[in-house]
Amino acid sequence: MSEDATPAVDERLKEESVIAHAMKRPELGAVAGLILVTLFFAFTADGSMFTLSGTFNFLSPGAQLGILAIGAAMLMIGGEFDLSIGSMVAFAGMVFGACVVNMDMPLALAIPVTLAAAGLVGSVNGYIVIRTGLPSFIVTLAFLFILRGLSLVGLKGLTDGSTQLRGVRDAVEGDALAPLFSGDAFGDLFTWFAKSGLIDTFKSGTPKVPGVPIELLWFIILALAATYILLRTPIGNWIFAAGGDANAAANSGVPVRKVKIALFVFTACCAALLAIIQVLDAGSTDARRGFQKEFEAIIAAVIGGCLLTGGYGSAIGAFFGSIIFGMVVIGLTYTTFDQDWFQVFLGTMLLLAVVFNNAIRKRVTGER
Repeated sequence: MSEDATPAVDERLKEESVIAHAMKRPELGAVAGLILVTLFFAFTADGSMFTLSGTFNFLSPGAQLGILAIGAAMLMIGGEFDLSIGSMVAFAGMVFGACVVNMDMPLALAIPVTLAAAGLVGSVNGYIVIRTGLPSFIVTLAFLFILRGLSLVGLKGLTDGSTQLRGVRDAVEGDALAPLFSGDAFGDLFTWFAKSGLIDTFKSGTPKVPGVPIELLWFIILALAATYILLRTPIGNWIFAAGGDANAAANSGVPVRKVKIALFVFTACCAALLAIIQVLDAGSTDARRGFQKEFEAIIAAVIGGCLLTGGYGSAIGAFFGSIIFGMVVIGLTYTTFDQDWFQVFLGTMLLLAVVFNNAIRKRVTGER
């Protein structure tokens, strides 16, 4: 061997630049999309959109969608879909309403019962997918109709013919757990901000923003918890492995079946959490609650970097994807554009996200 020969460098030992590493992150597209959408509304929307009250106006619907999107993202990373989560919002809302109005349950009991009912349906979804080998798309599409139908029939039975159940707010009045799932948080702090002149107030002196919408806090908590699980725990490795190559993961000792069923349960419970929040805020529930939200949640997850083939994505990406949704839905009301352009945006963002994510996947895996 010549003394001038240069030893080969192991590819695994090469240092990766910050830009190269960032390009491989699944949430890159969502962050870029959020920046572009923000710039668009900065130039086209009324200036009040980005005041504190305006910001909370678009963060609130974004957070509600995001609670669903994080569950959908986790399941998609695990290699499956759940098209029934929108109908689950209506079904769980019916169960929750029946518990507090018809059965006079306190929230300490009604909330676990609602989550348990949703989790049971989620486990049935997962079990059928695993046992039959049918695509989760088909199984959960069936449950989309089953749960919507049960919500219609159940509410009519509970209300003598109506598809809306009222009286929730009166039933939970004074319950200590109600502020954890409805209304605004940190009200006293925002009142102090108003008195100190730090935020805008009405002529009466009351703050225009009474606090942080409670759904926003739940959204942030879920995003952080899901991100920690995915990136810092063995369960996160199992989820990525189960979605990437289920057979190889199973041969390596990953409990693929249990992981996937658990993800179906988690996704259903996310829908139930949203149902509880919405029902408490509205004071009623109805059979159309959550209509078509399953598609928006999946699109938000795809915008956030989740691949339709599984094994790749992030909860933080779904977080940003949901904020984009909220910003566009509410932001259009601050402009002169027709709000029906939202549908065009929806399809365009989905197409661009799929193309972008596919390009990133090929870059990461070295495919051509």
